[in-house]
Amino acid sequence: MFEKVFGSAICMVLGFAGGTALAQEIPASLQPPVDQQMYLQVHAQGDQIYVCKSEASQFAWALKAPEAQLTDSKGQAFGRHFGGPTWQAKDGSRVTGTVAMKVESPDADSIPWLLLNVASHEGEGVLSRAKSIQRVNTKGGKAPGSGCDADHMNQEMRVHYTADYNFYAAK
Repeated sequence: MFEKVFGSAICMVLGFAGGTALAQEIPASLQPPVDQQMYLQVHAQGDQIYVCKSEASQFAWALKAPEAQLTDSKGQAFGRHFGGPTWQAKDGSRVTGTVAMKVESPDADSIPWLLLNVASHEGEGVLSRAKSIQRVNTKGGKAPGSGCDADHMNQEMRVHYTADYNFYAAK
C-alpha cells in the first residue's frame, strides 16, 4: 500500500477514494515515529458535524464530531469513526486519538491531513496494535464559510467528507 521514497522522508500512499487509486505525497511532518509501520488502511465516508457558536461576539462554525462509515481496501464494512475522535472496528476494538500534527490538505476545499497519537485502546482486535493514525487524501468536510450568526446559534451543519486513515503499529 505504500512505498518509501529513498533519500526523502516522504511516503506515497495509494488512496482508494471512490474505488480509484490516487497517489498522494504525505508530508514528512505527518510521518509516525521510525519504530512504527503501517499495517492497516481504511477509507472513511461520512460527515464532519459543525455547530454554530459565539465567542467574544464572533460567530463561527465549530467542529462537534465526525460521523463516518469505514471500509477496507476491498470496500467491505470495517467499522465506524465518531467523536473523540474514535475509530471502532467491527470486532469491537476501539482507539481514541489526539492530534500530534496538522497540515493543510493539497485540496483547498478539504479538511486538513493529520497525524494522531493513539491515546487509548478498548477491546481486543485489529485496532489493539495501533500507536499512530494518519488522516490523508481528504475530500470535503470543511466548515461552512458563512451562515453562522445570532439567528443560527447552536444550529448543526453536516458537511460530507471522505478520507483515508492509515494505522501504524510497532515494527
